[in-house]
Amino acid sequence: MGGLFGSLRSPSAEHRERVSDAFVVLGTLAGERGDDSSGVALFTGRPVRDPAPVPSDVPDLSVDGCRIVKGRAPFSGVWSPELLPLLDHAPVALGHTRRAVQGSAHEPANAGPLAVNGLLGIHGEGFEPGADGEAVFRALAGRHAPAEIAEVLEALVGRGALVWVDRARPDRVRLARAALSPLVVAVDAEHNLYWASDPRWFREVRRATRVRPVSAVMLREGTYLEITRDPEPQITARTSFRPRRARLRAGL
Repeated sequence: MGGLFGSLRSPSAEHRERVSDAFVVLGTLAGERGDDSSGVALFTGRPVRDPAPVPSDVPDLSVDGCRIVKGRAPFSGVWSPELLPLLDHAPVALGHTRRAVQGSAHEPANAGPLAVNGLLGIHGEGFEPGADGEAVFRALAGRHAPAEIAEVLEALVGRGALVWVDRARPDRVRLARAALSPLVVAVDAEHNLYWASDPRWFREVRRATRVRPVSAVMLREGTYLEITRDPEPQITARTSFRPRRARLRAGL
């Protein structure tokens, strides 16, 4: 189980700090869905072609195009105010909290975000064994057409949601909701876009910050979206796929 959250900043937004405030509030609330580990990835917006492999067990790492901070702690134990200047200028920010249901809670490599073959992504746990986040993102690497991506998503069994960014294309974010795991997309009055695992979190964002979400939509199961940042955040690709729910074992 895990909590997904993040932001895609509008190029025309006048109040950068408000997006950052919302991101931090979402991260704090995401602890409801997991506090064994947590992490964030803050992008600079610079495309990175042929990126070098990123070690998965380093808790604080600056690599071409982004900074990844994660650890075996709740969001409050990983987040630091010193990251705010970078977050204020990040066109895309990914966040993840995790409750260990697969893999050890004590291994940094199991904490998201995960960097795999040029992709940086987060996922809610629940896919059947053999389809952990690293394996899923490895299968998605190099696939850009919606039909190609749907082919991978339809092969997954179990509950889950994913958000990922191709480091060669940091101007866009990809989101997918498979079976059961919720994923909500919201837009505020300045056209900034956010996502989260619980629609209630956006009501809390409204109470705790000056961000005013004007819409929040729960994605249907079996939905894939590509959202591009320029000139304003907008859906540039969409497709549906058939999610496969895990079968209950005998005796359950």
